[in-house]
Amino acid sequence: MKNLKKLLLVAVITASMLYPATTALAQVEINTGVDFYSMYVFRGIAYDGPSWQPSVELNAGNFAIGAWGSQGYLNFQEMDLYVGYQFGDLYLGLTDYYYPDSPYGDADSHAFEVNAGYSIDALSIAGNFILNEAAFPGSSGSDLYFEVGYSFDQADVFVGTGDGWHSTSGDFALVNVGISTVKDIVITDEFTLPLSGAAIWNPDTEQFYILVGFSF
Repeated sequence: MKNLKKLLLVAVITASMLYPATTALAQVEINTGVDFYSMYVFRGIAYDGPSWQPSVELNAGNFAIGAWGSQGYLNFQEMDLYVGYQFGDLYLGLTDYYYPDSPYGDADSHAFEVNAGYSIDALSIAGNFILNEAAFPGSSGSDLYFEVGYSFDQADVFVGTGDGWHSTSGDFALVNVGISTVKDIVITDEFTLPLSGAAIWNPDTEQFYILVGFSF
């Protein structure tokens, strides 16, 4: 655990050094927001019902560091920290998933994951690698997840596969197939409310989810 915490600190410092300090200071932005979803589904797995999901992110050029959380009405809690850098079409980052009330026995309540993504026009490809045996049932400490997505004019489609905690057997399986869309609901001339929706099917667990959300 100590080594993983050091790794997170090194990642933050390294990413900070990649962007010139004077330029970064002139372009620093801090954004905050909150989403409300009818169900919290992550990589084809439902963690809770209705959930509030706040976020805070600091951007300095291509560098970003932020915090994201989820508080569900069924009492599932998650609080994450992340850091990342955008190299043109390539994204590299590190995420610390934190589950303060993990129900999985002696498993670590922190899961550290390396994130990588690449976009080519409307096509996106992402790969993720868990570094430690963490707060997931079936976690092996080397869990992988890959996802391919494509953005159309009015909707996005995605397909994801993973092993370890992502699948029921621990072996690679198709776990996350879906379509999502976003529509702005006009409230006043100066205020719109983004409404998002998704239909998600997990072939591995044979579960199907339909969810909607608002962003504030």
